[in-house]
Amino acid sequence: MGRAEARKAQQRSSARRAPRGRATGKGRAGKRTGIRRFFTWKKILGAFFGVILLMMGGAVVLYFLVDPPDPRTDAVLQSNTYEYADGSIMARTGKTNREIVAIGKIPEEVQTAFIAIENKSFYQDSGVDVMGVARGLFNTVRGKGTAGGSTITQQYVKNYYLTQDQSATRKLRELVIAIKVDQRMDKNEILAGYLNTNFYGRNAYGIQAAAQAFYGVDADKLTLAQGAYLAAVIQAPSQYDWATAGPNGKHLVMVRFNAVLDNMVEMGKLDPAKRKTIQFQEPIKPKPAPGMDGQKGYLIQAANAELNAHGIKDEQIAAGGWTFTLNIDKKKQVALEKAVQDKLESQLDRKNVQERPQDQSVQAGATSVDPKTGAIVAMYGGTGLNDKYESNALRTDFQPGSTFKPIVLATALETGATTQDGRKITPNALYDGTSRRPVVGSSVPFAPQNQDDHSYGDPMLTVQAATNSSVNSVYAQMIVDAKPARAKKQALALGMKDRDGWPEDKPAMSLGTMSANTVEMAGVYATFDNHGKKVTPAIVKNAEHKDAEYKPGSAIGGQAVSRKTADTVTKVLTGVVEDGSGNAVKSDAYQAAGKTGTTESNVAAWFTGYTPELVTVVAMFGEDPASHKQVTLTGTAGKGRAGGSSFPAQIWHAYTLAALQGVDTGEFDLSEADMGPSQAPTRSSSPSSSTSSSSPGASSSPSVSNSPDPGKSSPNPSKSPSKSPDPSKSPDPSKSPDPSKSPPITLP
Repeated sequence: MGRAEARKAQQRSSARRAPRGRATGKGRAGKRTGIRRFFTWKKILGAFFGVILLMMGGAVVLYFLVDPPDPRTDAVLQSNTYEYADGSIMARTGKTNREIVAIGKIPEEVQTAFIAIENKSFYQDSGVDVMGVARGLFNTVRGKGTAGGSTITQQYVKNYYLTQDQSATRKLRELVIAIKVDQRMDKNEILAGYLNTNFYGRNAYGIQAAAQAFYGVDADKLTLAQGAYLAAVIQAPSQYDWATAGPNGKHLVMVRFNAVLDNMVEMGKLDPAKRKTIQFQEPIKPKPAPGMDGQKGYLIQAANAELNAHGIKDEQIAAGGWTFTLNIDKKKQVALEKAVQDKLESQLDRKNVQERPQDQSVQAGATSVDPKTGAIVAMYGGTGLNDKYESNALRTDFQPGSTFKPIVLATALETGATTQDGRKITPNALYDGTSRRPVVGSSVPFAPQNQDDHSYGDPMLTVQAATNSSVNSVYAQMIVDAKPARAKKQALALGMKDRDGWPEDKPAMSLGTMSANTVEMAGVYATFDNHGKKVTPAIVKNAEHKDAEYKPGSAIGGQAVSRKTADTVTKVLTGVVEDGSGNAVKSDAYQAAGKTGTTESNVAAWFTGYTPELVTVVAMFGEDPASHKQVTLTGTAGKGRAGGSSFPAQIWHAYTLAALQGVDTGEFDLSEADMGPSQAPTRSSSPSSSTSSSSPGASSSPSVSNSPDPGKSSPNPSKSPSKSPDPSKSPDPSKSPDPSKSPPITLP
């Protein structure tokens, strides 16, 4: 073959191979063609590292752009816990049942239990678990939810700063914030935040609420077994609650319970031998959260009002996290509520408006105080917040009536006041008890009418007898003798409040024409009981918050009146119980002193009494439920006039017997009481011209006692009150009563 033929053969061979070359994607120069041009190893690796760099850049940007936001409102809201004096829970308030506790209040082994099941590397990691986050993001993108892997720090961030939303955006923010939080906060702070923000079920947010809800203890009393269960239950609170869980739920929570303990052994935090001894402790049955039912709402009102007065504002209380321990004695509180129910509410027919209209208007309030400490041990505010929001124990829109008279007597004794003819005022001093007798020595005319317009004495009687029968004309003259301005000053020193701007020159003050509440009057009488040392009743024992603590100062102050004065007043008031209008509370179980009080038109009735161990004020008020105007109590429970010696005294008696049951009661130490020299009256020519004092001699005054029902008359009118007069009939002022005749007595 020649050279020409060889070239032609070679050209034909090359032409036949060309199509195969094109099929491999290479051109004449051996280069790739088509789509494979875009996928070389160099390009793939470059793209991969480019994405990594982009992600790293994005992460850096996110790190600088994303800061921890303000905490979620509901993440920092807490409940307040109100406790009785013995530490048992009275009530919790607030939408969120949470009480934040410091990490030091949580046992270390309980802390470790949560770490063991949730994040064993908690103390070593930087706040995130990269692989766990990757799994979570991957499953979130695929719509399969999260696959766990979140650290304790991430869970804290989610609970405290973010929402429970499952979006990828929220997960990325969680990641970045967790890293920053880990850098800025101590690990123990993070753990405390995590334990305090978790939801455990049973409406319990935070480990303190959970400890109470599941085991009835505070967080600092949790055992390892209890803590292991709480660490297990947070994964599925509803499904894993032992009280409501089905067989599968109980099985799953037990798996986690055992995993908690096994992981602690693996971490070297639990001895294997001890692990074998730890048994599952079944939680207590769920209880409804204590609410504001019954008297609890009123007690909380009183506590909050007292806290406000000591500088703890409503907004601070509303923020929550407080544990308020009150001075309320659970036994005495129950006794007071029962006494009101048995002696008053059970006798009312609040539904029968036509036949028993007065029953709809009756309100009761009471305060009981330990005179040695000033602690308010029981309080009654009304039938409930739904019926009456304002506590009757705290209301100040009614007058205290004749319960103010002992303050007038204390003023006269303390200041060494004298009668109009210069004789020193003592319990044995003599006064004219004529009804409507004009006072002498006052620039303001005043001629008060006694109860039922009855005149006492012949016409003179001792201060003791006048106090026993609550004679208005005597005390009107006495306040003039002691000076109304001094009486006001003494009342304020004893703890009453000048909220009405009392006039200082009116003798009508002697009848208790200013406003007061049961707490104030309890303080006044507790001061007498405490030998003159001022008692300021307090309902709050202490208050604790993770950031603050409140402990009230002593409720016992200095001498508001001298011991001599206080003991003398108490001595006189024991006479009221023994022989006067307070006779309904007399008992062999205790020695008591007290004073009745009934206001004009019978719109309020009081009994304030005390033993050496207990001071209690019981009041009744007539308030129209529609107009809220003051209305008469006459006709209450279908009976007559409802004075202080009726329902209030009966409530006081029943309560005091129950409250002092089992107590070794004593007698008053009245060693410094001074009754003064005996005096005898000089008959005046006419009641209208008699003065407030007379020459020495024997006193003539009726011997009186009180019947629990002032609507009933007694065969012996000298010892029992008469039937109440018809309120529609007014006495004739022109007729002066004959002091030589002693008509039946109706006592206030």
